[in-house]
Amino acid sequence: MPEHDTEAMTFWDHLDELRQVLFRMVIAVVALACVAFACKEPLFDLVLAPSRPDFILYRWLNALAASWNMPSLAVEAFRVEMINTQLASQFTIHMSVACYAGILLASPYLIYLLFGFISPALHRAERRICLKILFPAFLLFLCGILLNYYVIFPLSFRFLSTYQVSESIPNMITLSSYVSSFTTLSLLLGMAFEIPVIAYLLGRLHLIHAGMLKRFRKHALVGILIVAAIITPTSDAFTLLLVSLPLYLLYELSIRVVKSNP
Repeated sequence: MPEHDTEAMTFWDHLDELRQVLFRMVIAVVALACVAFACKEPLFDLVLAPSRPDFILYRWLNALAASWNMPSLAVEAFRVEMINTQLASQFTIHMSVACYAGILLASPYLIYLLFGFISPALHRAERRICLKILFPAFLLFLCGILLNYYVIFPLSFRFLSTYQVSESIPNMITLSSYVSSFTTLSLLLGMAFEIPVIAYLLGRLHLIHAGMLKRFRKHALVGILIVAAIITPTSDAFTLLLVSLPLYLLYELSIRVVKSNP
């Protein structure tokens, strides 16, 4: 939309345009959520895969343990019984997971619609900054979700679901607890991976600089190791490295990003 057109538009014109944008966003999410809802078996095969002993991470760790002669890396076979305790819970969880899938699948189109709505109100420099960070921010968020799916959540689930204070108390994990933990960790890791984008914006506002981040590098490393130890409560250093290394690389990337700010 040309800039001179936005100046001539009234408040009600903007409100009507926002209504149309929101309507398109809802239609896109609902349509893709319906597709995901109809594909129940492949959807939940994907969601429940990290809870199974034949998940790709466990097979990879077992292969490394065999080839490197490091039995501490091997993952012993385990079995976790998952149950449902409420009458309508399975149906509502099916709907909620389908909605999450619809939002994730529609997210590129949603970002496109939102940017198209707000871009006419931005100055040229502001529009360039938004275009510069939109794709990296979205890509980093997806990387955080993938790291959670393939590494963090499987390791955390295996440890916590098999941990027992007494052999007389078996673990039976509810489906709602599993899905809630999975979605929460995915969101947290996706947000954590936005550190370089946040650093870029703070650098543009001159609130931080590369020297400050370099000075606190050791403190950041200790904090990353503590966070990695909390979210992956396993005993081996290799697993800790798998989680902490990407987070530390993000911190180093943030330094480079802030340093490149004009």
